[in-house]
Amino acid sequence: MRLNQNVSLLGKKVVLVPYTAEHVPRYHEWMKSEELQRLTASEPLTLEQEYVMQRSWREDADKCTFIVLDAAKWLAQPGTTEESCMAGDVNLFLTDLGDPSLGEIEVMIAEPSCRGKGFGTEAALMMMSYGVTKLGLTKFEAKIGQGNEPSIRMFQKLHFEQVAVSSVFQEVTLRLTMSEPEQQWLLEQTSHVEERPYRDGS
Repeated sequence: MRLNQNVSLLGKKVVLVPYTAEHVPRYHEWMKSEELQRLTASEPLTLEQEYVMQRSWREDADKCTFIVLDAAKWLAQPGTTEESCMAGDVNLFLTDLGDPSLGEIEVMIAEPSCRGKGFGTEAALMMMSYGVTKLGLTKFEAKIGQGNEPSIRMFQKLHFEQVAVSSVFQEVTLRLTMSEPEQQWLLEQTSHVEERPYRDGS
């Protein structure tokens, strides 16, 4: 999505930056993991296919993607490369043509050393806030593999409720409708987030 290609979001634990060509090699290494392929229902791609995918995600109007950086690592010393601070990614898919106010959210903390630290929770909150304030979203869905208990628990903590289970796809669908109180809660949870202009690698 071109809308977010010049935007970075600075939180307490994570920094969200647009997915650029600089990030592809590390992302490609992550996605060689059979565990991540299973959790994200992804097929392994060649490095060249990954570059094509990155370009298409930047151009597609129905996908909003940020790379999740470890904020402490990224802020520790000037000149640190983003690739060395990458923790995962967070995505919004706006693919329901009948309901443009609905976004499907996905969060992946791929770097093992970054798991269990609240990175996924803050990244999800920041992305939801971006979706509400910049994309006009009022509903979110998360589709998660039935065996991915940590992810299911995380979204339940964020007030999502289970609405469907698919035994065929072995996934659970959780949903959150942004009522006025929910929206207020979300904006309070993300009031510390700072939006900054972004240039590749800066």
